[in-house]
Amino acid sequence: MELEGRVWKDPKSKWWLIEIFFLDVMTQGRTRKEALEMIQDAVIELLKDSYQELLTAQFKLTVNLYEGATIGLGASDEKLLFALGLKRQRLRSGSTIRDVSKRLKSTSPNAYARYERAQARPSLEKYAELLHAANPNRRPLLVS
Repeated sequence: MELEGRVWKDPKSKWWLIEIFFLDVMTQGRTRKEALEMIQDAVIELLKDSYQELLTAQFKLTVNLYEGATIGLGASDEKLLFALGLKRQRLRSGSTIRDVSKRLKSTSPNAYARYERAQARPSLEKYAELLHAANPNRRPLLVS
């Protein structure tokens, strides 16, 4: 499973821009290769901020460049990447964990929080439900 993003050359400058929509992160580089390296660094820093205790030396991010400007971001531990995505989407929507729980019709905020803390791995169907609850205004961002 990969998170979809895009990379393109800014027509108004010499910089290459890169964005992973689901993680709400964007960076740039002087070359496309540098931009791809920068997005990996940016995501690793976001993961360290939220999941430092869960990151291991074996954790790896991969960025695949596809036809056109499409990229795919994958991880050796998808649970961490998806947990970060849920958290970033919830924050982007201005929601609290309690708000998300209400949208899920759950009486326990901890049920949702387990996913955001990377303590549970949802099925793809459940993940879509969690994502919609975290940010009802987002568009689908997953590719397989």
